[in-house]
Amino acid sequence: MPISLSAGEWEFSLSLHHWINDGLMAIFFFLVGLELKREFMVGELSDLRQAVLPVMAAIGGMVVPALIYGAFNSGGEAERGWGIPMATDIAFAVGCIALLGNRVPRAVVTFLVALAIVDDLGAILVIAIWYTEQVNLTALIASGCLVVIMWLLKAAGVRRSPAYVFVGVLLWYELYLAGVHATIAGVITAMALPAKPKYDPVAFSTFVKDIIRSFDRCFRPGDKIIANDALRARVMALGNGVNLAQSPLQRMETRLHTPVGFLVIPIFALANAGIPFDSFTSTTAVINPVTLGVIAGLVIGKLVGIVGATWIGWKLGWGKLPKSANFQHIVGVALLGGIGFTMSIFIAELAFSTQADLLIQAKAGILLASVIAGIAGFLVLRSAPVSEEFEGVHLEVEDEEGLGESAADEHPGKHS
Repeated sequence: MPISLSAGEWEFSLSLHHWINDGLMAIFFFLVGLELKREFMVGELSDLRQAVLPVMAAIGGMVVPALIYGAFNSGGEAERGWGIPMATDIAFAVGCIALLGNRVPRAVVTFLVALAIVDDLGAILVIAIWYTEQVNLTALIASGCLVVIMWLLKAAGVRRSPAYVFVGVLLWYELYLAGVHATIAGVITAMALPAKPKYDPVAFSTFVKDIIRSFDRCFRPGDKIIANDALRARVMALGNGVNLAQSPLQRMETRLHTPVGFLVIPIFALANAGIPFDSFTSTTAVINPVTLGVIAGLVIGKLVGIVGATWIGWKLGWGKLPKSANFQHIVGVALLGGIGFTMSIFIAELAFSTQADLLIQAKAGILLASVIAGIAGFLVLRSAPVSEEFEGVHLEVEDEEGLGESAADEHPGKHS
């Protein structure tokens, strides 16, 4: 179903399917870009020593699956789909770990998130470089000018997110005309968004105290904020100060998590993940190079690539395993890395956009691999040794329960 935007003689028309894949998914990529930037600035990837193993694991988890898929489909028309098993779906992978609660060390969850974010960066580069068809040079130059405008806004100290989003929408349009996948505009816009707040903690504390003192001086018993302009002005100033104590990146990331998780990804899944039931009712429908290549790449390739790269980095002393973790946890994380739902389907749509049969085979492989990897990863992590931090909390609770009234009297602060 075509949906068009027009003004005078200008018209821009795409099918509903394209609006979802190119338009809505740009919002998803915008959120991925925000997460990437935060991780590199203050997260697990900001410390080189901590970042080495997740980065190596992500690279291993991209290269080995691509090679395995290539081995199944070398020289054939399906070879173009080598990027499909490279991606990890961070939402589903972290969701599986969340089901295990405190049985998994927090550092292992952080390791998985860092790995998946680097994985997303790799998938973005693959999309931008290898799944771009023809390039319109004029539109590409216009895109470059818009990127420069974004960074000029940042250099000028503009902190209003709508300004960057507006330029980002124009960038999306120009990249679409250029032939580069338009969703990349989301990542570029996220990278331009300011990541530092205007107020540091000390300045914010001073500002709040000054506003409160001023508010108290203006307040008279019986006053209502709605009827007292002085009070209302100070409340508004306080609200603006609260916003300035958070970076635009933080505010935007917080606002986007819910709509992306509950609207963008489900709509994308409904529009793209449909697989005819007969894809699973015959042997040839599943046992074909594309489906097997995707399954082997996501399940075996991710396992070998992530565990192998992590082991090499650890053995060479380049990085340390996550706190309270052992290699069983890494194996579980590697298996969960084989859940490639959202990004894998997205790459499959790009790789086989004109080959419906191959696209269905690839989607069937993604779905089967994600189920296998998700269940296997869950079971491996469930059987792993319970984290020491959780055991410590458990023992402390038991000790407190056995103290009795006299001990409680001796340690009132602990019990309160």
